[in-house]
This record gives sequence, C-alpha cells and structure tokens, in this order.
Amino acid sequence: MHGSAKLWPKFVLRGVRIERAAMTAAVFDCMIYLQAATNNQGPAFACLELAELGKVQLYVSPPILREVRSVLTRRSIRDKFPNLIPDLVDVFVQKLASVAVLMAEVPSAGVGLRDQNDLAYLDLAIAVNATYLVTRDKDLLDLMSQASFVKTYGNLHIVEPVEFLESVRSS
Repeated sequence: MHGSAKLWPKFVLRGVRIERAAMTAAVFDCMIYLQAATNNQGPAFACLELAELGKVQLYVSPPILREVRSVLTRRSIRDKFPNLIPDLVDVFVQKLASVAVLMAEVPSAGVGLRDQNDLAYLDLAIAVNATYLVTRDKDLLDLMSQASFVKTYGNLHIVEPVEFLESVRSS
C-alpha cells in the first residue's frame, strides 16, 4: 500500500458527477479494494491507480466505504496481512473517499441477486451509468451471461481486474 500515497489527490468530491468525454466510469467491489490494499503489485492495485491518475472516474457510496473498512479490519484479514494495521486502513479508506465520487443516495435498481451484499455495488454501477463493475465475484460476473440483464444494462460491463485494465488501457 505504501506505493499508492504519491498519487492521491487532496480533495473530496461528494455526490458530484463529473462529465468528461474520455473518462470511464467504474465501480470496484470490496475484494478489489482488499487486494489493492494488500498487494501494490497486483492488478487490483493497478485498477485503483487508474482512478488516481484520472483515467477512470471511480464511484463509491457510504455502504461501500463501510464494507471496505469492515473487511480490512477483520481479525482474519489482519492475521493474514499483519502490515494492514488500523492506521493504514484509515488512510486507505480516506484516500479512497478522496479519489472517488461519493454518491450519498443510491436507488435500488431492482435486480435480484443471490448475495444481497453485492447489491450495493450493482445498484451504484447502474445508478451512475458506469461502464464497468470490476469484481472477481462469480455471481456478479455471471450476470453478463444473462441475456435479459445484458439487454437492460447493455452499457455496464462486469469484468475481472485484468480485463478491465486491458480495456481501459486500449481505449
């Protein structure tokens, strides 16, 4: 995580949608944040760097920030990643809030999912008309194989980090 501090902006955008022709809108799920916080050499960290560099407009919501903090401070996570101390978690979440647009209110899109915890990410992606929802979650990824979902939300691509990186870097 120490390598990420150099690029985080010092401002916070709260619920402001920025319209930029070349800006790709994205939502990352909690696992992407966990992987970015624990491995600054992996694809999840590279995804977050794209937001830091202003190549991607990242969106979050209060429930997402709470889940990220909760996951990063779990005893099982701390046991596996002892360098992920509470002070670093605080800095990570503050930086995340500063680089992303915070959407205070996110309406339900009415999509049924097996894991209700995934709804915060899907609802946000739909609400902000994101191009990408970046995840490793099989339930979310499987939505792309459902014709009715793709027909309704054709602009939204639910992809894993490597595919996201390839797509954004090639555009």
